[in-house]
This record gives sequence, C-alpha cells and structure tokens, in this order.
Amino acid sequence: MELVGFSFAKLPFHRFVFAIAIALCFVRVSSASNETDISALLAFKAGITKDPLKVLSSWNNMVNLCQWYGVTCSRRHHNRVTILDLSAQKISGSISPHIGNLSFLTGLWLQNNSFHREIPPQIGQLHRLRKMGLYNNSLMGEIPKNISGCLKLLGVDLSDNQLSGEVPPEMGSLVKLQILYLEQNNLTGSIPSSIGNLSSLKELDVSYNYLGGSLPRALGQLTKLTAIGLLENWLSGTVPPSLYNLSSLIIFDIGYNQIHGSLPTTVGFGLPNLAFFGIEVNQFVGSIPLSIPNNASNLQLLQLGGNKLSGNVPSFESLHDLQILRIDHNHLGSGGSGDLKFLCSLTNISSLTGLDISGNRLGGLLPRCIGNFSITIKELNFGQNPIIGEIPREIINLVNLEVLGMYNNSFSGAIPIDVGNLQNLSVLSLSYNNLSGVIPSSLQKMKRLIYLHLDGNHFHGHIPSHLDKCSLMVLDLSKNNLNGSMFPAVKTLLYLNLSHNHLNGALPTEVGQINHLDTLDVSGNMFGGEIPSTLGDCNALVVLVMKDNHFQGSIPQSISSLRSIEKLDLSNNNLSGEIPKFLEVFHFLKILNLSHNNFEGMLPTEGVFKNASATFIEGNNKICGGIPEFRLPKCVSRHSKSKGVVRKLKLLLSTIFGLLGVVLVLVFVYVCWLKKKKAQEPTSSSIADSWQNLSYGTLLKATNGFSSTNLIGVGSFGSVYRGILQENGTSVAVKVLNLMRHGALKSFKAECEALKCIKHRNLLKILTVCSGTDYKGNDFKALVYEFMINGSLVEWLHPYPIPADVDGPSKILNLIQRIKISIDIAFALDYLHNQCHNAIVHCDLKPSNILLDVEMVGHVGDFGLAKFVLESTSYTNTNISSAGLRGTIGYAAPEYGMGSGVSVEGDVYSYGILLLEMFTGIGPTDEIFKENSNLHNFVEEAMPKRVLEITDPILVQEVESYAGQSRKSTVQNCLLMVYEIGVACSVGVPRERMSITDVAAQLRSIRDRLYAAGL
Repeated sequence: MELVGFSFAKLPFHRFVFAIAIALCFVRVSSASNETDISALLAFKAGITKDPLKVLSSWNNMVNLCQWYGVTCSRRHHNRVTILDLSAQKISGSISPHIGNLSFLTGLWLQNNSFHREIPPQIGQLHRLRKMGLYNNSLMGEIPKNISGCLKLLGVDLSDNQLSGEVPPEMGSLVKLQILYLEQNNLTGSIPSSIGNLSSLKELDVSYNYLGGSLPRALGQLTKLTAIGLLENWLSGTVPPSLYNLSSLIIFDIGYNQIHGSLPTTVGFGLPNLAFFGIEVNQFVGSIPLSIPNNASNLQLLQLGGNKLSGNVPSFESLHDLQILRIDHNHLGSGGSGDLKFLCSLTNISSLTGLDISGNRLGGLLPRCIGNFSITIKELNFGQNPIIGEIPREIINLVNLEVLGMYNNSFSGAIPIDVGNLQNLSVLSLSYNNLSGVIPSSLQKMKRLIYLHLDGNHFHGHIPSHLDKCSLMVLDLSKNNLNGSMFPAVKTLLYLNLSHNHLNGALPTEVGQINHLDTLDVSGNMFGGEIPSTLGDCNALVVLVMKDNHFQGSIPQSISSLRSIEKLDLSNNNLSGEIPKFLEVFHFLKILNLSHNNFEGMLPTEGVFKNASATFIEGNNKICGGIPEFRLPKCVSRHSKSKGVVRKLKLLLSTIFGLLGVVLVLVFVYVCWLKKKKAQEPTSSSIADSWQNLSYGTLLKATNGFSSTNLIGVGSFGSVYRGILQENGTSVAVKVLNLMRHGALKSFKAECEALKCIKHRNLLKILTVCSGTDYKGNDFKALVYEFMINGSLVEWLHPYPIPADVDGPSKILNLIQRIKISIDIAFALDYLHNQCHNAIVHCDLKPSNILLDVEMVGHVGDFGLAKFVLESTSYTNTNISSAGLRGTIGYAAPEYGMGSGVSVEGDVYSYGILLLEMFTGIGPTDEIFKENSNLHNFVEEAMPKRVLEITDPILVQEVESYAGQSRKSTVQNCLLMVYEIGVACSVGVPRERMSITDVAAQLRSIRDRLYAAGL
C-alpha cells in the first residue's frame, strides 16, 4: 500500500503505525469536507420552489455526490465540488447562503432560470471562483460588496435581473476580471473609478440601467478592453479623450445618454479596430470625422443619429463591411444640390442592410444610384429632409426592402407605377410631399404591407379596390384629392384616416367588417346618407371623427356598443333627432362634438354632458335643458301645448281606468289563490332558501318584461338578461332557467349549492334567487348576479356584433390587462381547488364564463356544471350538475372524453387552453386546427424562437411600439414564460399538469417583471 508515493513496507513498525494514523485522519478530513459540500447542496435544493424538469431529483444520499445533475467534482481535491451548472432548467427559488460553503467551486452557472431574492453575501467566500453566470433571472437587492473576496474571478454576468443600488467600488479589486456584464438591471449611482484598476478587463457592459454622472477618466486605463456598452443610462459630461485611444476596442456603444462634446478628428486612428460605433441620442456637436470612414475600415454598424452633428456627410466607400448606417436627426447638410452625393459611395457595399438619413438638412435630387444599392438592403429612410424631384424608378430594384420612408420632403410627380414589385415591403411612408397622380393599383401585390402613409399629397382618382389583399393595419390617405365612393374595408385595419378628400356617397355597411378598428376619420369629405348601423360593430373604436360631411338622419342605436370611445366628432352635418342618452354612459369619452346639426329635444345631463368644456352642441337650435353652463332654454312639456286634447282624453281615460281596476282586482284574487296553492306544495329547491327570494314580478319589471333588448346571452339551460332593481337601482344580471330543457333544474341546484358555499373577489357574486311561479302559474327559477359592465372575456378576445343596448367590450386588451385577468382567474381556481372546505371543480372554464367588472377585474361565473371533490381523492364521480356534462369542446380535458371522473386537474387543463387563447388570440376550435393538431401543440412547436409569430397581432403591435430594446426583450421573455405555463397546464397526462397555486405565483412574477420594465 502506498500513499503519496511512499511505501509503508519500507518504514519501521512504529513509524508505520504513525503513518496509518495520519492516513486515517486524512481520510476522515476528506470525508468531512465532502460532507460539507453535500450539506451545502442539499441546503441549496431546499431553497428551490419549482423544478419542473426534475433535475434535482438525483440530489439525494442514494446517489454519489459527483453524479448529481449539474455537479462536477475534482479528483485532485478528493471529490470536492468545483462546478455547479443548472443553467436553463426552468428552476425557481432563492440562492441559499450555504452556497458559500462550496469552497472549491470554480464555476457557478445558474443563468436562464427564475431565481429571485438577493444574491447571498456568502458568495464572497468562494475564493477559488473563476466564472459566475447568474443572468436572466429575477434577482433583487444590491450586488454584494464582498464579491471582492473572489479574487480569481475571470468573468461575472449578472445581466437581465432586477438588481438595484450602486456598482460596488470594491469590484475594482478583481484584478483578474476579464468580463463584467451588468446590463438590464436597476443600478443607480455612477460608474466607480475603481473599474479602471481592472487591468485585465476585456468586456464591460452596464447598458440599460439608471447610472448617472460622468464617465471616469480611469476607463482609459483599460488597455485590453475590446467592448464597452453604456447604452441607455443617464450618463452626462464628455467622453475622456483616453477612451478614444483604446486601440483594442471593437464595440463602442454609449447611445441614449446625455453626453456632449465633439468627436476628435483622429477618432478613426485611435480606434482602428471598431466594428460597432454607437453614440446615438446624445448631444454631440461638430462634423463627422473623416478618420471614421477612412481608417476604421472594419466598421459594420455606425450609429450617429439623434445628436447635433453638422456639415457634409463624407464618403463611406472604404467601409466594405458596413451593414447599418444611421445618421438621422442631426443638422447635416445645407439643403443644397450636392448634399446627397455620398449615397453613391454606398453602392459597392454588398453587406448594407439599413440606411437612415432622416431628420437632417440634406437637399437636392435623390440620385438614381440608389437603385444600385445591395440587394440585401431592407430599410431606407430619407424622411424629413428638403429632397426634391421625382422618386427614382430604380428604387424598385431593391426587392428585399421592408421599410421605405420618404415622408416630409418635397418629392413631386407620381409614384412609380410598378412600385408593387417591392413585395417584401411592410412600411411605406410618403406623407407630406408634393406627389400627384393616381395611387398605383400595383400596391395590391404588397401582401406584407402593414403601414401605408400617403397623406398630405395631391393624389387624385379612386382608392385602389384591392387593398384588402394587403395586411394593412394603418392606412392614412388624408389630405389628398381622392374622389369616388370607394371605401377600403380592409379587415385587419386598426387605423384608417380618409379625411380631407372629395369622397362621396354613403358610408358603406362594410365598415362594420373592420371590427378591430381603433381610429376612423372620414371628416372633410362629401359623404352623405345615414350613419350605417354596422358602425356599431367596430366596438374597439377609440376615435371616431365624421365632421364636415353631409350625413343625415339620427345617430343609430348601434353606436351604443362603442363603449371604449374617447373622441366622437359628428359636427357640421345634417343629423337630426334626439341626442341619445346612451352617450351618458360612455365612461371614456373625453371629447364630444355634435355642433352645427339639427338635433332637437332634451340635452342629457350625465357623463360627458356634465362637462361643458368637453361637449360642443352649438348650432343646434332645437335642443333644450342640460346643465346651466350650456345656457339652453328650459324644456317645455309637449302636453302643456295641447291642453284641449288632454281635456278630451280625461273622460276616456277615466272610463278605461275604471274597467282596468275591475280587471286588476280579479287578477289579484287569482294570483293570491295561486300563491296560496303553491305555498302548500313542497319547494323545488331548499337550497335557494339561503337567499332572500325575489318575486317573479320584481324581475319582470327589472328586465322590462324580459325584453329582447335586455338580453345579454343565451346558454345551455337558459337566458341571461340585464335588469335594474327598482327598489335600489342596482344593475343585475338575471339568469332565467329554461325548465323545459333536460337538466336545467339540476343545473339550478348545482349552481345554488356551489355558490352558497363560496365567496371570493374573483368569483361572480350571486345576489339572490327567484324560485316560484310566473303569472301563468308555471314554475319559474332564476339566479340574480352582480352585473358585470364590461361583459365576458370572449367579447374582448373575439369581438362580434352584439345587441345595441347591451354593454359591449371597452377596448382591445393590452398585455398588462391580459396578465392581470389571467391572474384573477388563477386566484379564483386556487380558491375553489385548495381553500374551500371541499374542493369544487368548475368543469366549464372558458372565455364566455369569465366576466369583467368596471375595473377590468376578472370574475369566474356559471357554476351550472360544478362538482364537489371528496377530501379523500382529487377525482370525483359525484355529479351535482346536469346530465353528466363535463365542459365545452376544446376546453374540456381529454380524459373526460374517455369517461374519467372530473378533477381539479381537468380545470387546470381548461385554464391552460384559455391562457393560450388569451395571448395568441386563437380559439381551440379554430378552423386552422385539423386532424391531430390543437392549440397546445401549435404553441409548443413555436417555442421559443417563434413566440411573436403566434402572438395576437394586437400584442405584437404593442411590443413593437415600445422604446428601447431592453423593454422589448423583457416583454418577449414574459410572453414565452406565459406560453410555457399554458403548455404545462394543458399537457395530456393529468398528473403532469402544473398546480394552479404555482400558476398564480408565476404569473404574479411575470406581472412584476413587466411593471419593473415600465409597463
């Protein structure tokens, strides 16, 4: 036996015994040290709250430490842990302070998970640590100052978390550090000058934080620095001259700050290896140094936009690798004819994909050489310059163009007739030029076109008839000379502006097909006829402007469904009739202009009509009443003008009332007899006794005789009406059971039984019941709920025409609203499944059963299929409801179709499908799903790379509108997390589905991340 090269056989006996003792002690010490690592990792595991991939299942005493998932040991140090790699395992939890006991750790990789809380200060005890990756988590708190104890650190990546506080000056003692990434956090204070001590530093990125102050001069000491990223902070002052001489720099990005000064003329000599140079959106002045294009020949991205640079634009012909050139929004050029000659220097750059020169003083003709740009170019923006002349026809050679901006110039002549050859174009903006002629019909070839701006020109003729072949979301043709009655009913439009043209005829009924429309402006035309009633189908409208036309007739009742409207302008038309009272309940209405029409009758006094500065009614000489600020005459009763007629009617009325009195007495006696007879019979549902029983007559009055105008919806076992209780004016929803339908009575009992046991903020509140007879002596049963003014979720996800006097959806749901509603539903299910005495399974979770109140809080309703779960099992066959139904096709769990009993897991499946529908905008029974495809598989196959492709276009537009790549990235990550939850809830095997408690917790975390991103 040998130990460390020595042979025990060669030792004297007493020394042999001594050596054995030493060896045993060494083994015991080694074993104890190994136990330290085991204890530390088990403590780490205890801090994990979610491990969906079960990667930590191997962490137990039955498996050798060095075979635990993510653990690497060193044989040299007697199986001590040297690397812990749990990256991208969807783990949630906190980092245990016991991590500091892994004293031999050299690599710590926990990135791309959901770790939260703070980075434990014990991390400073890892004196052997070389690389640490904690990026893309939800870590909070400050960066531990004692991280300076990790003197061997080579790389630290803490980016994309929620860390706050200052960058610790103590980090300057990490002299071996080569990489430091702190971007996308909430760090404040200034960049410590001690960073200049990191003589080995190669990459520094603190972008997307809230750092202020000046750049420390000590940064110029980092002679090995290859990349510096300071993007989107609050930095000020000037750039230290020494920073412009770090010849090793490849990436220099200080955009979106408040840095001023001028660029040194020698900057291209001092930074010859630059591939990325970004100083956009600062306050730099002076000219573009010639040394940049002449000497920094490796440049691929040059971003100088959003400053105060002036002078001529130099030639860029030496930058053979240039991909993106942005010099927009400066003071470049003089408005002269030679300003744009530099464009021809770009024709030999085969890698060019983007060029933005907008917002300058670059004048003259646009040279035809632009047609020789590389076929790779995707974006051209010449907007906001004094460019003159025609649009060169050669531009159609750039067949891969996606964005073409030529707005706010002085272009003249016609649009090239074959501009439609640019079939990849998604944005075309030619606004505010001197263009004329007709709008080319070849635009219909641009099937990817989303934004089309032709406003502020001199186009004439008709609107092209086939624009519906495009994918337009924004169409602005305003302020031209267009004529005819053609109307572009493009169903995908969100914004349509046809104002200030010469369009005539009636506004076609096809306008109702554009049901996602947010803004419609047809003012300043010659439209006539009545306002089409189908306009009420555009229930997402926020702005509706129809002024200065020849519309006539009354305001249609269907307009009452436009509950999200904020601006309504119908002024200067020939409209007549009374001003509708439903305008009073438009809670979002900020501006109402009805002036210069022929309205008559009483002016309403509630809602927007209480604000005389927001309501304009002048020029209507037949209206009266209103609040005093309008100074209108008092309304005179029509009956007072015809007193003679009243006298003649008195005798007739007295006779009629006398006869009615006799009839009413007889009816009263008959009804009393029926009630007495009914009282002697056993009640059909003792469950209803838990509430005060409203009479049939009360509900009859409340719903205007169960009028079809009060009908909200029709379900499996009855109809739902809106009503107002006369006793207290409370708005209610009355669910009237169709007792002729098989199972309706059981549904009534099930709903009563479930609702009397539960009470939660996110469950639809039942106010009372009605269990008795109608006036014909027939059984009558109804449930009376709190009225939800914003209707059901299905109306928001899939808007459709609804009755005129029924509350319609307020507006298209944005991202935060969808997250909040999904949390509300999860909270309701968590209460039903885990907090009731006996768990309740809803069994029919779907968008039409989610109701929204005035504050957009979600409430789960319709418990007609609800079932109790026995405490002994999560499954049940106990059927409280009707006919054994187990939900709705598409939302019902697949095991229900195979005869399995209902379970809380079945509700989770329905929730998962509902969640996917909320964010994709696609229902589970959509026609795109054929054969074995379904919504679950559709989303799962798209993750993670095609998240935006499957997301509701409304949300995609919202994401694209955000300023800053950091915010967009955060939102995309959150969308991916939502889809992961939806997929995990809707897996086929019930026991593999997420618990609704975990769902609620994760969605709250996603909501908090979005709040932190400024949404």
